[in-house]
Amino acid sequence: MRVEQLDLNLLLALEILLEEQNITRASERLHLSQSATSSILARLRAYFEDDLLVQVGRTMQPTPYALELAQPVRQILGIVRASITSKRQNDPASSQRHFRIIASDYITQVVFCPVLAIVADMAPNITFEFLTPFSHGADLLAKGAADLFIAPKPNMIEGYPQEFLIADELVCIGDGNHYSETTLISKEAFFSAGHVTVGFERISRFSIETWFEETLGNQRRIEIINNDFNTLCKALVGSSRLAVIPGKYIDQQKHLPLKILETPFRLPELNEYMTWHPTLDGDPIHRWLRQLITTTVNAARCSEG
Repeated sequence: MRVEQLDLNLLLALEILLEEQNITRASERLHLSQSATSSILARLRAYFEDDLLVQVGRTMQPTPYALELAQPVRQILGIVRASITSKRQNDPASSQRHFRIIASDYITQVVFCPVLAIVADMAPNITFEFLTPFSHGADLLAKGAADLFIAPKPNMIEGYPQEFLIADELVCIGDGNHYSETTLISKEAFFSAGHVTVGFERISRFSIETWFEETLGNQRRIEIINNDFNTLCKALVGSSRLAVIPGKYIDQQKHLPLKILETPFRLPELNEYMTWHPTLDGDPIHRWLRQLITTTVNAARCSEG
């Protein structure tokens, strides 16, 4: 390989191409046309003397050599981002960073909406992209394809830096019209009713299902699974279904006729953490954003108290 002619822009394109394995999606992330992205792939093929991505039916699949390249390319770019690029962009006011954050719509509304308002004033050129943890796992951090991952602690990657973010009580909710005469729902009624839930990390189970089985010896009767809390809440309206969601999210859904129902058992507390790739730990802009997030969350917690 002609190491002396190494183009970091080509490596960045290779990283994205191997992640997406699709010219259209890769071109969107690279902010290039599909023809320009195809030309870059041709240059990469010539440089590495390998096809890298091969069309198989309607999909593109990486060659064995491309799979060998994936990890070292991520490591190289991780070092560049953390040790070189970050030194040139240590002022939030002038930074043009684009942050990809994996967080639920609950976290986006409760935590990030206030943060985004502050960022718009302090660092107007910083942009954000939110991915749902109901489709993407923390493994995107390892691939260098995300900057922050926010979820309950069991979903964190061992050995990665992490920080406690927010605690919330889980509550049982139902349609206020259907349960207009009900304040306390019995254990039998809770488990016999149909439930709406969210699927986490491509798994059609909310993490609380294990708690129900181990603590109460029961399983909920799941009728609807979706990928965001907003749709979950709307699916309750006009039905007898129940759901268990973070209590703070109810404040975001006052336009819906939902009602909190007491249960004869105490639901566990939900604790959300944020984690990031170790190479980003000392990144000044990344550190600034983390501090802003925790400061904003702590300020909100104090105002509630």
